[in-house]
Amino acid sequence: MIDPVVEAWPGGPRSEPHRRYDPLGDQWVLVSAGRTSRPWLGRREPAIAAPRPRYDPDCYLCPGNVRASGVRNEAYTGTFVFTNDFAALRPETPARTWQEGLLRAEGQPGTSRVLCFSPRHDLTLSSMSEPAIRGVIDMWAQQTTELGEHYRWVQVFENRGAEMGASNPHPHGQIWAGSALPGAPSREDATQAAHLARAGRRLLLDVAEQEADGVRVVVRAPDWLVLVPFWAVWPFETLVLPRRPVSRLTDLDDGMRDGLASVLSELMRRYDGLFDRPFPFSFGWHQAPFQEGATDHWQLHAHLYPPLLEAQVRKFMVGYELLAEAQRDITPEDAAARLRAVAVSQAVAVPG
Repeated sequence: MIDPVVEAWPGGPRSEPHRRYDPLGDQWVLVSAGRTSRPWLGRREPAIAAPRPRYDPDCYLCPGNVRASGVRNEAYTGTFVFTNDFAALRPETPARTWQEGLLRAEGQPGTSRVLCFSPRHDLTLSSMSEPAIRGVIDMWAQQTTELGEHYRWVQVFENRGAEMGASNPHPHGQIWAGSALPGAPSREDATQAAHLARAGRRLLLDVAEQEADGVRVVVRAPDWLVLVPFWAVWPFETLVLPRRPVSRLTDLDDGMRDGLASVLSELMRRYDGLFDRPFPFSFGWHQAPFQEGATDHWQLHAHLYPPLLEAQVRKFMVGYELLAEAQRDITPEDAAARLRAVAVSQAVAVPG
């Protein structure tokens, strides 16, 4: 496949350093293609850990076990949600503001919940069956509805792997909800509203339409598109997009939820097959804020930010990235090609 945007540049941006604009985040990223060929004598990530048991009596998240707080989990058989015993946000926090000169602070009422995807300790989304993944999607939507009645922003996310700070390997994610609109979604709110006002269409639907048959697509389905964004920062970053107007997870009908379960199953298996190991990442949904006005500019989407450049080499955001702007070491086109080349197993995923 030939990408007209990339191939039209004199000199070929696949090999020359260049910057790409992110219209969703309103920021730039420096692309320095080919830096992965440089000698690497730095940190190497640990090799693949031993297989996990189906049930771990010492795991705080397995069914029936006692958590660090002393609370015993339900003997759950599907998904399981509870308020984090060490929550980052609490509903009783006063919504007070404080300012002295240039120094300003405000209270942030909210809540932090844990969502166990499966009772099985040895699974991940990539090894769960599509019906089980559909159960997770339904719980994401149910929690969004419940928390959206009280809080402006509902953040559904998963940190997978010790490399991303996950303290427990049991398959689980988190849902934080707060009274304020955080920085990244606030920028996306502004860019999407501006695009709708300017073009009369949703920004990310226009992205999906332009990219639908392009070289950066990883998974294509009737209602969904997964692509490495033209402006991606992380080496194998992907963006999950509905191909029709959807503002929140709660707006997904049965067909779109089933389609999403299939798309996520394939995407996760492609990630794991890339380096033949469970691929670490941070994965989260951005959906229209609550307690707002019109949401017709907002398009539901998920960001996946995986840190690995190679099986045991991590991409570090340091130096130039921290002090100037984001920088990536391979082109998004090459990253998408490598993910598409993974031979996705046709074996039936295990239940759970």
